[in-house]
Amino acid sequence: MGKFLAGSILVCAIAAGILMYYLQVYAFYDEIPAGADGRVEVVSLATDLPEEIIFEDFEGIDSDSSPLRYRACFTTPQSQAMMTETYVTFEDATPLTAPAWFDCYDAVEVGEALERGEAIAFLGQKDIHWGFDRVIAIMPDGRGFVWHQMNACGKEVFEDGRPVPDHCPSRP
Repeated sequence: MGKFLAGSILVCAIAAGILMYYLQVYAFYDEIPAGADGRVEVVSLATDLPEEIIFEDFEGIDSDSSPLRYRACFTTPQSQAMMTETYVTFEDATPLTAPAWFDCYDAVEVGEALERGEAIAFLGQKDIHWGFDRVIAIMPDGRGFVWHQMNACGKEVFEDGRPVPDHCPSRP
């Protein structure tokens, strides 16, 4: 009887582990079209508003469970030089990893390219969700990578547990 109970517990533990892995890596992600309205946008230096850029080959994933789960890849013919003269750059960009099955997005490659100065990060949209900005990194060959990153207001509230600072927009 003890072997049966031990075996049952082991089988249940393995099944629960498999289910948790599936839920974390696959279940809550949905494929998404380019932007909410079929566009990829970057904040303009002139207007301080997001503007559409030219892009192709968009692949994206997102999840309602967290604003940090957004990832996307695309290509653009726009040069880094033109983009730095036209759009707001993003300091301290830190690409977040994506599930292994989303193979167009490699956070390590993008992070290393940003550190070496080969890739340039731009602000896609400020407060895409309260406390989170959309960041777009462009590689020299025109590949683009998109993720959401916690901004200063989000860090104060979500990481430090403080109330919303006066310099931040009010929380919805």
